[in-house]
Amino acid sequence: MNIEAAVDSYLRHVSIERGLAANTVAAYRRDLVIYSDWLGVAGLDDLRAVTSAQISEFVRFLGSREESPLTASSIARILSSVRGFHRFLLEESLVETDVAHDTKPPKLGSRLPKAISIEQVNALLAATDGDEVQQLRDKALLELLYATGARVSEVVTLNVDDVLEEDVVRLTGKGDKQRIVPLGSFARVAIDAYLVRARPKLSVRGSATPALFLGMRGARVSRQNAWLIIRAAAERAELTVEVSPHTLRHSFATHLLAGGADVRVVQELLGHSSVATTQIYTLVTADTLRDMYTTAHPRAR
Repeated sequence: MNIEAAVDSYLRHVSIERGLAANTVAAYRRDLVIYSDWLGVAGLDDLRAVTSAQISEFVRFLGSREESPLTASSIARILSSVRGFHRFLLEESLVETDVAHDTKPPKLGSRLPKAISIEQVNALLAATDGDEVQQLRDKALLELLYATGARVSEVVTLNVDDVLEEDVVRLTGKGDKQRIVPLGSFARVAIDAYLVRARPKLSVRGSATPALFLGMRGARVSRQNAWLIIRAAAERAELTVEVSPHTLRHSFATHLLAGGADVRVVQELLGHSSVATTQIYTLVTADTLRDMYTTAHPRAR
């Protein structure tokens, strides 16, 4: 089977039958383009001729590229896409064996999520104070990100109707899975102020849209817009650490666990399919407790 046709068939499968998000499908496509290009250079135009040794050789190639070197996590992600592709080929009887099944990704270093302190979060949010249209919008956006731990993609796709009356918001996560997350009083006040005093002024600048957060021209705020809003607020707050939308998601989880929240509750709030993904935040909390103990206890050192 033609490699390009096989890749297209696989992407249709994960998009339609498995219902994966468009961003995830696009990431799979990018990974498989790298793989397809490598197969072409290696002279392999028949997927049935690919061997497990060649899959391992592809992984070594990814780790040795002089141009645009890849991190271990990027290599692991690409290999995951390739393994899913070959598994699909076997399930569809397009090949006789899954040659990628036993290929191991490179070892990943233990990387803890980056969170900022409560004081830094407060400074970041205070940097959006004001009564101007843009300030009201930015305040509502940042308060919502920190109050819910939402991914930036989940926030920029919100519609006005997703903010429910019971002080909760309906988020649509990966695979179009929906979850209900409490807003908290600060976020609710900021969103109400934005909806009453700012959004109507923004909406008349563009065509009608149900989007919750609008840009200065009246269109839905993009992921890049959200990132720039946060970066500008961080600069005004004079924060010396790098702050991104995901920083607020990490901080949300870390602060909840440090405050005594159950890891299973945090898992539900974050929309993680596995509690193992959430448990990495418990390591952050343990480090914080260890630091406090070492500083405060007279016989800790």
